[in-house]
Amino acid sequence: MRGYSVITKRSDFLTANRGKRYATPGFVLLVKDRQDETAEIRLGITITKKVGNAVIRNRMRRRFRALAQEMLADKGKAGADHILIGRDSGIERDFDALRSDMVKALGKLCG
Repeated sequence: MRGYSVITKRSDFLTANRGKRYATPGFVLLVKDRQDETAEIRLGITITKKVGNAVIRNRMRRRFRALAQEMLADKGKAGADHILIGRDSGIERDFDALRSDMVKALGKLCG
């Protein structure tokens, strides 16, 4: 069980862009409270073509999903949308470093 649902609509991504943000070397995390009655945690992942080809972007997406599955249910904000935006250095970054960045970002934005 992953503990979150997936954001698919572009309008939800644009709405979340107005939320709080925390930048790390590997990614940018956006958190926006939806202001509705549901306590559902939602996740969206976006990685531009500037980062690399499809193989690199998909590898990065898998790493982000693994991070989210590991941490979002415990440290994420209930009733909020969480958006992970991939950066160039995110694919070379060690997974433990990404994990510590995610803990820091979630603590800052959701704590």
